Amino acid sequence: MKRSNTQRLKDSLEDDIINGRLSPGERLDPEELAQRFSVSRTPIREAIHQLTASGLVTVVPKKGTFVAKMGVEQLIEMFEVMAELEGMCGRLAARRITSAELARLGDALKRCETAAEKGDPDEYYYENEDFHQCIYRASHNNFLVSEANQLKQRLKPYRRLQLQVRHRVSNSLQEHRDIYQAIEAGRADEAEDAMRRHVLIQGERFSDFVASMKKFSDRL
Repeated sequence: MKRSNTQRLKDSLEDDIINGRLSPGERLDPEELAQRFSVSRTPIREAIHQLTASGLVTVVPKKGTFVAKMGVEQLIEMFEVMAELEGMCGRLAARRITSAELARLGDALKRCETAAEKGDPDEYYYENEDFHQCIYRASHNNFLVSEANQLKQRLKPYRRLQLQVRHRVSNSLQEHRDIYQAIEAGRADEAEDAMRRHVLIQGERFSDFVASMKKFSDRL
């Protein structure tokens, strides 16, 4: 999947913030960013808008744009809620998905498999996003989809960061296969549980996530 200048800029800034190269409270200078990434002001404005929506930066009127402060504990709490919302999407999708929607979900899964084979966590992340969106839409509950998307927007960079952990892409892909099989078979409870476990950070995944966040959390 080819990424736009805005997407590449956003991804780079996400990495800088999460890995501590940009500190909480640090100001983002649009002119400096334009020179650094050799882009115009338009993709910078768009990237900052997306980073603001995800909660990574805050815009202070008449002062500028600054890196936000976010603690690991707050992130874990947000993932807990996200897991419940996505679990509900999975359960409803298993009951309500149409043949056409199931075909699109299967196609999304195949693209995830292709990205995983390439060994590119970022490409896999974007295909993973489409896989989840297919399930959201198949729930046929617009209010649930709106709530899930709102929270997912804030967690996007951290969901992407998880995929940098060793073996996480291959494990995630197997979880996708399990989710697909449960939805295809109409096993609502199984689909809900598989989706919840896929998103929830606990056990070894919790330890890995905290380790990957160490540089970031040490600066908070």
